[in-house]
Amino acid sequence: MNQEMNGVETERVKENVHDKIDYVFKVVVIGDSAVGKTQILSRFAKNAFSFDSKSTIGVEFQTRTATINGKVIKAQIWDTAGQERYRAVTSAYYRGALGAMLVYDITKRQSFDHVARWVDELRAQADSSIVIMLIGNKGDLVDQRVVHAEDAVEFAEEQGLFFSETSALSGENVETAFCKLLEQIHRVVSKRSLECGKGKANSHNNVATLKGSKLDVISGAELELSEMKNLSSCSC
Repeated sequence: MNQEMNGVETERVKENVHDKIDYVFKVVVIGDSAVGKTQILSRFAKNAFSFDSKSTIGVEFQTRTATINGKVIKAQIWDTAGQERYRAVTSAYYRGALGAMLVYDITKRQSFDHVARWVDELRAQADSSIVIMLIGNKGDLVDQRVVHAEDAVEFAEEQGLFFSETSALSGENVETAFCKLLEQIHRVVSKRSLECGKGKANSHNNVATLKGSKLDVISGAELELSEMKNLSSCSC
């Protein structure tokens, strides 16, 4: 399945080890439990939805490639458990994240009320340049809506976040939201790369990670090996 919009072309393909990957962008999907984080990720990565989905335990991740402004981007998207007992564990996985998909359920007011706390945690744990996309999920349940889009838009504007409503069930706006997030991450990375004088030095198969005020570029393969070691006790 291919889709092209605003200079972003994504595709669900089986990756070939010889494919050229220019960057690997780490993105975390966060929010309260049962808001549909895993389903949104599954819809984007595999165009699938499971009616028998269970709560995520610890951290899992999936990948999908995208072409942005002529660069092949591998999105490494981490799905974090929303339960309180996992919060201390999953906070470590903010390391190296360039983007975050912060999800709430439009039918559960409490999940939206907790969004401010998730934003605070992100900004305390992640790099200050992290791009955040606020997502109101379960848009197909309009008759059960308790969180109005206007409230989310107001919050997003106050906090400097991007915003979209999605439905993991129907797939509505899931693709658009992820593509927008990846496009904005690419803009940040490109800008920081130029500021650091590394714009022309970046070789292929690099992952861009932000540390403090500097942009560090390391091998994508090296990152994935190290992260897989960290996930030895998790289901991936």
